[in-house]
Amino acid sequence: MVLLWCVNTNKAEQILLEVHEGSFGTNANGNAMAQKILRVGYYWIVMESDCYVHVRKCQTFADNVNAPLVPLNVLSAPWLFFMWGIDMITATEPKASNGHRFILVTIDYFTKWMEAASYVNVTKNVVIRFIKK
Repeated sequence: MVLLWCVNTNKAEQILLEVHEGSFGTNANGNAMAQKILRVGYYWIVMESDCYVHVRKCQTFADNVNAPLVPLNVLSAPWLFFMWGIDMITATEPKASNGHRFILVTIDYFTKWMEAASYVNVTKNVVIRFIKK
């Protein structure tokens, strides 16, 4: 069994926010959220019930009945490679067999063509070289 860090209420709230909305990137349900927190190595006595309560607060618009009406913003690119999306996936664990931990992904919005590459560390020059290639 892996030893877990027992945290107080303030730290638990920060962990809930980070796992649900932060760098973990998923809006998971209560059970999945509790499992992720355990895998990271944290624990508190009422963790699972706190996860369920936190997820319920965020699901106000889950059925879309109460969602406010907003106009859709369509991203349209008039020709090839006019508009790009670039995203960096940081610090993957465990490291790849070649020691790379960072993944740089680009996508062309017109063709949906995507490129991805992994790196040991990332600097501004790496991103510029990736785009020019």
